[in-house]
Parts: sequence; structure tokens; C-alpha cells
Amino acid sequence: MPAAHPLPQTLGELRRSTQFAEACLNTRSVKDELRSNLIRRLRAKEALFPGIVGFEDTVVPQIVNAVLSKQNFILLGLRGQAKSRILRALTALLDEHLPYIAGCEIRDNPYRPLCKRCRDLIAERHDDTPIAWLDRDSRYVEKLATPDVTVADLVGDLDPIKAARGGQDLSSELTMHYGLLPRANRGIFAINELPDLAGKIQVALFNIMQEGDVQIKGYPVRLALDVALVFSANPEDYTARGKIVTPLKDRIGSEIRTHYPESLEEGITITAQEAWSERGSAPIEIPPYVRAVVEQIAFTAREDKRVDKRSGVSQRLPISTMELVISNAERRALINGESPAVPRISDIYASLPGITGKLELEYEGEMRGADTVVRELIRTAVGKIYDRYFNETNTQQIEQWFNIGGTVKLDDNQPSSAALADLKKIQGLFEKLSPLEVKVSDEPPRAVAAAEFLLEGLVAHRKLSRSEERGFAAPEKQSRKQERDVEIEFDDWQRSRRSGRGGGLN
Repeated sequence: MPAAHPLPQTLGELRRSTQFAEACLNTRSVKDELRSNLIRRLRAKEALFPGIVGFEDTVVPQIVNAVLSKQNFILLGLRGQAKSRILRALTALLDEHLPYIAGCEIRDNPYRPLCKRCRDLIAERHDDTPIAWLDRDSRYVEKLATPDVTVADLVGDLDPIKAARGGQDLSSELTMHYGLLPRANRGIFAINELPDLAGKIQVALFNIMQEGDVQIKGYPVRLALDVALVFSANPEDYTARGKIVTPLKDRIGSEIRTHYPESLEEGITITAQEAWSERGSAPIEIPPYVRAVVEQIAFTAREDKRVDKRSGVSQRLPISTMELVISNAERRALINGESPAVPRISDIYASLPGITGKLELEYEGEMRGADTVVRELIRTAVGKIYDRYFNETNTQQIEQWFNIGGTVKLDDNQPSSAALADLKKIQGLFEKLSPLEVKVSDEPPRAVAAAEFLLEGLVAHRKLSRSEERGFAAPEKQSRKQERDVEIEFDDWQRSRRSGRGGGLN
């Protein structure tokens, strides 16, 4: 609504209003309001959920259908699949302003008041009844379900102090202290992780959803609330921590499944959108191949048998990893007075603490150790992105230089100019960087980052080796053989364990 026109402040002003008549004088329900505004947006071809990437052809159409059907719905998905963000974005489908009786705890409609206090106020003051206004964000109430949530938290309870102060009988509506659900009246009420809610609380919830009444301390309370109810849950919670009781599940109109990004490009877009990259301390330049490797780590982890599939790999993993990668590059640039700060593959290894905490490992992964598993995931991700750029590149000259005894050790804190001088010794290295559109004459931070990516790709494909002591060097055949022997021994131990023969690792 235009800011030039002040909002009516009394019931009489509201009734005489012409500017706000269409938006204010109607008595449509919240679900009608959501439906009406959604239809307008669809006709205008406006974006429904700005910032939500990858759900355009899957999740969004199902949410649209649920809203058009005026249904309550639940989003089911693993952690980090933007469930809460989608629910909060529903406020964009609400009217910009909504009138209610000033001071009312449950935001009563001036034309259809529910609570006794508001009915008595209108009967006493008529057109002088004060009016207040709700904006969109104020009409969204969210609750994280936990086992200790009570009926009083969600619905309300009788307040003896109110009764004593007002001289009221405990059975009077005026003694009611309203919970979160009544306070969400004429808005959207969201419950996250619904299965964590105790069964008896879920029963109270569906009773007020369906019949609009509930018993509090033995007194029947009628609350004909106007609320759009939405929920989120992790499918694994049905068995891990709790379940949705059947009567409540039956009253939820649509069950909509969310998912992780289906393509690397979608994941890169989400991470670029969410990660904090504009630091202000120094110009940051993130190479596309670094973005791709960071995202590929999450995709690789979701497929790895050592990572718990039931827990999932949150999209927060690449987001937080990218922030740590940028920070390591920023630290190096600040120490050495360089510009721009260009993240390298080694910065991804430096972000190890941000990755290990976001992975739940299976038994095999726990046996290997989180650090070992994550390093292998990074190496695998580097190899896959390397193939995108250098699949048809002949690196024999580079490999030969290492095979005749050449080594290069890149220090994490080393100035890019010094690292570039060491990398120039490798025959044919910079001639092979054309797929990255990088030349040896480019700024040292860019050239070093690109050269290191190529070398890390060769390490990932076991054409080179890299260690803390020697840096990049020729592959160590004995080490590879020992690694294979350990893998064979571990697999043999697993088979014997499954067959019940016991045994242990030497």
C-alpha cells in the first residue's frame, strides 16, 4: 500500500476508508489470502520463492498446488535442504498490511473478533475501538519441536494470576494465557522437526486444526482460529527420534519431498549465493574450478559408502567450506600484501575442520578416521573437476620432469611470487593451463592457483605424489603398494567380521 496514505487507527476510520477498503474490509481466511496472492503472482509471472535454487520443476509446483488447494502441508527432507527457508518465504504471499484490534493477543479481526476481551471492547467503544496493523513478517510464527514442548506452550493455559487480578472465575476466557498457535491467528504457523513433538501434543494440535477446540485443565476452550499450518521433518526422524501420529498425518493435506541440488551447477549457484565472500579487506577472486571442487566434495560425500546416507550431507557443508577457503586465501594475501586473494586447492585442505564436523560416518569411515576420509573425498573431487578441464591434455612432459627427480614444495604462507618462481621450473606446466584461461604472465596469485590445481589433479589420478615433507614429487610405487595392502587387509577383516569369524587388524 502506498506510504503516502496513513493507515486507519480506529474502527470507524477503517469502516470509512476507501483507500484500504479492498484490502481491509474483506473477511477472507489466511488460506484464501495466500491463494489469491499466489494466483496474482502466477499471472504476472513473478518469482515465487526468490533465492530458492533447484526446486523450480520439483518442489515449487507441489507447494503451489497445496496453496491453491488451501491445504496444510509438510516438507520432508534431509538436513540442509532449505525447508525452513521455503516456509519463511510463504510470507511473501500475504497481504502487505492487515488490521487487528490493538492490544489483542490473538490479533483479532475487527469485523469478527474471537476473544471476549475484544468483543467487550467493541461493544463499549464502537467506532472508537483502536486499530493496529500487522506486516507480513509479524504474521509468521515458527516453533522448533522438542520433546519438552507442552500443550500450554502451543495452545495456552489458565492463568490464576489473571483470574485473581480481574476477579474472574477460572473457567472464564479472560483468564486464558494464549500459546504460540493462538498468537499466530490470521497468519502462518510453522513447526520444524514435527516428529520430535510428543504424541499427546500432536493430538492437541490436530484437534484444534480440525474442530477448533481443546480442553485446558478440564475446561473446554473454543478457538476458531484462522491459521495456515505448515510443517517440516526429516524422514529419518520417523524411526530415529519419533513419529507423526496417524490422525495428525491424515489431516496434513500434502507431503512434499525436498532434495539436494541435482546438478553441480545448481549447487555452485546456491553456495555462491549463500557463502560470505565479499570481505572488504582485500579483493577476492574465486576461480571457477575452486568453486566446482568445493561443491563436488558434497556430491562425492553423498555417494560415498563411508558416509551415513540417512543423515545426509547438508548444503551447509560447501557453504561453510567455501567461507573457510576464502578466509585462508584472505589470510595469505594479508600476510604477504598481495592482491587479489585467490583461493587454491591447498586452501580446501586447510578447511578440513569445517568439513569433518558436517559428516556422519558409517562404521567403515570411523575406522579410517574422519580426517582421512575427508582428505580422500577432497582428492576424489579434485580428480573429477580436473577431468572437466584437462581430460584431453597430455601431461607427459610434466610427469617426466618429476620422474627424473624434480620436486616442488608449496608453503601455505609462501608469497605467490616465490611460489610462481618454483613452479616455473616445471617443464611444460604453464603451457598446459590454457583450459583455465591462465598464462604465466598473469598475476602471481592467479597463475599459482591454476598451476597447483593441475598438479593436484595429477596427484588425484596417482600420476604424482604429494607429501608434507617433499611437496609434489614423482609417485612412490612402494607407498602405493603399501596402501593397497592395507586396503586388502581391511577388506579381508570386514568379510571375516560379517561372516562371524571375528579377527582383528594387525
